[in-house]
Amino acid sequence: MNFVVPDFYPAAAEIFVAVMALVIMLASAFARSIARGLAYYLTQFTLIAAAFITIATMQGEVVYTFSNLFIGDLMGDFLKLMIYFSTAIALLYGRGYLADRKIDKPEYYLLALLMTLGMMVMVTANHMLPMYIGLEMMSLALYTMVAFDRDSARSTEAAMKYFVLGALASGLLLYGMSMVYGATGTLEFSAIAQAVYNQSSNQTVLMFGLVFLVAGICFKLGVVPFHMWVPDVYQGAPTAVTLMIATAPKLAAFAMAVRLLIWALFDIAEEWQTMLMLVAGASIVLGNLAAIAQQNIKRMLAYSGISHMGFMLLGLLAGVVEGDRHFALNAYSSAMFYAVSYVIMSLASFGMLILLSRAGFEAENIDDFKGLNKRSSWFALMMMFVMFSMAGIPFFIGFFAKLSVLQAVVAAGYFWLAVLAVVMSVIGAFYYLRVVKVMYFDAPVDASPIHAPAEVRVMLSANGLAIAALGIAPQMLMSLCAYALLGSL
Repeated sequence: MNFVVPDFYPAAAEIFVAVMALVIMLASAFARSIARGLAYYLTQFTLIAAAFITIATMQGEVVYTFSNLFIGDLMGDFLKLMIYFSTAIALLYGRGYLADRKIDKPEYYLLALLMTLGMMVMVTANHMLPMYIGLEMMSLALYTMVAFDRDSARSTEAAMKYFVLGALASGLLLYGMSMVYGATGTLEFSAIAQAVYNQSSNQTVLMFGLVFLVAGICFKLGVVPFHMWVPDVYQGAPTAVTLMIATAPKLAAFAMAVRLLIWALFDIAEEWQTMLMLVAGASIVLGNLAAIAQQNIKRMLAYSGISHMGFMLLGLLAGVVEGDRHFALNAYSSAMFYAVSYVIMSLASFGMLILLSRAGFEAENIDDFKGLNKRSSWFALMMMFVMFSMAGIPFFIGFFAKLSVLQAVVAAGYFWLAVLAVVMSVIGAFYYLRVVKVMYFDAPVDASPIHAPAEVRVMLSANGLAIAALGIAPQMLMSLCAYALLGSL
């Protein structure tokens, strides 16, 4: 048996991040006096350097290495860049919050980097084994981060719920993968696609496996009926960790859905599209209706996130209509655009919660935003941009994200589904506008000025302005998403 040396070049970014995680672990152990600052700056350096390495190693074509376990394509590169960006911003926003609560420890940044590495493996996997390994690396890091505040019973409870339900979802996903392997005789996505296309697989076993795969994907996206962990974990976790959960992992879950459903099982798209139709419709309805009753803004944003992920699934289910695949690229690129837009909006929304929090005080109720305009008219404006964008009000990025998905759904002939989504969006606008109302029309409960590091204020302002700017000129980001998918086919 001849051993073929793999091409390490396409995986240079993953190798670099893995090595830097070990460096940070050792540096933190041998430099305890400066470990906190050292770990933070090394982690940020790693993310920035990984972005440059990813850009430098882009090849503009699909490449395989490590015995076809790894795929290098434009979609993976683009999603990795967005993962670096969102993780770096989340760490920047959360550092002061963690320091105020005495949980600003080097292990936190190490976990964030390992989570990032897991997501990178997920978006570049061409085989179910590295996909599962990447998923578990991301998930285990997140479980630990949720419980990072060991003195908080609420955080510990949230971590236990997340861990138990996450283990169940991982079991479902692994069982689905084993059934697909039994039906097709392979775990490699391109080989699975070939077996399904040739109809050489056991169709009954394949359908059962598909159900379990969809269940696992839905849990990681946090959509109905696998949504029960989302509001409890969002509320119970420290806000800096909630920000982590609500952003980059959504991109990794999107990549997992694309690799498993579109790359591997595209020829049975009509079967999984029906499942996603039920899940997406239920998520949009439940997410918007449940959010109306929430007074805790973290729970409100959790139910809002369930609704947003339902919208993203609308793009994935509109790709194939009665065997016609002409809609596929437009539909899938609209779903990708929606996922990226949601991450940008979530960074700003949870960043505002961190901005208003301080030592001994958690800004997590809607009433905590009362009179924000009198305390800081600028950040009230930024929060208004975020709420308007999430509600889908023109002209913000959220409006064009919803519009692009709805256009794909209507083009696919699911007019009733588009009407349902629009009606629920109108209903959902209530709870977003309620936040704007209390900021501008209610008297402040706390009139003290807002204190935050200059870099947080600058980045949060840039984040809010980006939501508005991308709403005025969304075409560039839309085109990037379409180009990344087109270059990966």
